[in-house]
Amino acid sequence: MASNSNPASEDGFQAPVCCSARYNLAFLSFFGFFVLYSLRVNLSVALVDMVDSNTTAKDNRTSYECAEHSAPIKVLHNQTGKKYRWDAETQGWILGSFFYGYIITQIPGGYVASRSGGKLLLGFGIFATAIFTLFTPLAADFGVGALVALRALEGLGEGVTYPAMHAMWSSWAPPLERSKLLSISYAGAQLGTVVSLPLSGVICYYMNWTYVFYFFGIVGIIWFILWICLVSDTPETHKTITPYEKEYILSSLKNQLSSQKSVPWIPMLKSLPLWAIVVAHFSYNWTFYTLLTLLPTYMKEVLRFNIQENGFLSAVPYLGCWLCMILSGQAADNLRARWNFSTLWVRRVFSLIGMIGPAIFLVAAGFIGCDYSLAVAFLTISTTLGGFCSSGFSINHLDIAPSYAGILLGITNTFATIPGMIGPIIARSLTPENTIGEWQTVFCIAAAINVFGAIFFTLFAKGEVQNWAISDHQGHRN
Repeated sequence: MASNSNPASEDGFQAPVCCSARYNLAFLSFFGFFVLYSLRVNLSVALVDMVDSNTTAKDNRTSYECAEHSAPIKVLHNQTGKKYRWDAETQGWILGSFFYGYIITQIPGGYVASRSGGKLLLGFGIFATAIFTLFTPLAADFGVGALVALRALEGLGEGVTYPAMHAMWSSWAPPLERSKLLSISYAGAQLGTVVSLPLSGVICYYMNWTYVFYFFGIVGIIWFILWICLVSDTPETHKTITPYEKEYILSSLKNQLSSQKSVPWIPMLKSLPLWAIVVAHFSYNWTFYTLLTLLPTYMKEVLRFNIQENGFLSAVPYLGCWLCMILSGQAADNLRARWNFSTLWVRRVFSLIGMIGPAIFLVAAGFIGCDYSLAVAFLTISTTLGGFCSSGFSINHLDIAPSYAGILLGITNTFATIPGMIGPIIARSLTPENTIGEWQTVFCIAAAINVFGAIFFTLFAKGEVQNWAISDHQGHRN
């Protein structure tokens, strides 16, 4: 196994990291996912400014168990944006409609990317989302139905992105650099959340909410131009890659990729290691979406502390997760390359930390009474620890079937989108009075699902390429 900073292939070729094509791909995809999540979360901030405050006052479900922590929200500097009379249920449909499009294109996106490459699919997925984002103010003017349809179309565009990127990495990521490259790539999503939450608030404050969509839409189009000009589907088709790097990548993957023309759907769907990833991905996302959508609500309506008053505070948990993803990716590859830990051991341990850790602190957040400072601290620690999963089950698709990684991610992400659709609905049904006790039940259910997923993955995961994933049916341990 390689132990030097410039990994070498079996034939002795050196492949420097600096200015390499594979790390350029990682950084460009990093900014792609930065844009992707900026386009996804900006509505949740802008919606506060889009809705007539007199409408939301009727839906007030604030509990009075805890004392008021916050000063009244100041009137925004700019009030030129149009207001809409959307009640809480309507707002829920608007925010949730994204997932109804997102869930549809996961598996088709993975299949298309595995057959024809991920570059154009990923590029046009983000480009389409950016274009739809530019039309958000117009759709809002047409009515709720038009806005819900537009958000569902954005979901369709974003649904292909992760499977397409996984398919690209199956051709680009040497096994012993997999955690580093993928953690850099996907960490853009967390940083996009960190930047877009407070930045959207600033744009609403000094301009008006329409400019949130115009700004991020234009940024998405600029990224698309760079992506199309600078990226290639495979090392063989890259125009500026060095012969040494190309040989290093191709030789490191030569025993892992399949030449089969047809997708082995039946063996794939019977594969227990795949279902281990499905269960882990579903379970992790249940807690992730609970934190993303419900803990701020809990803090506002139960602890009576409005996290929207401080955009930086709402972004801190995702900053922690971003740092954790980057560092855990480095650590995971070092454990494998320098210390000879098995791929399976690394995936298991990082998944356990990244799932049981958030579960513990999510429960703790429900049992701290009215201490909102601790709630913010526990939210931050919980979301930060979740970053370990980026080097755990999140990239295990590439370990067990690199040739079909895009399809596998499409399958697991389809199941993992369900918690975003039903989790908040179930939580709301469990908290009719918004008491601390009701919310403790919500947090305990989410934590129990997370712990179950971690245990299931630990028991049934694998770290080597599965027999059905290579054409000669000879297993290969990376």
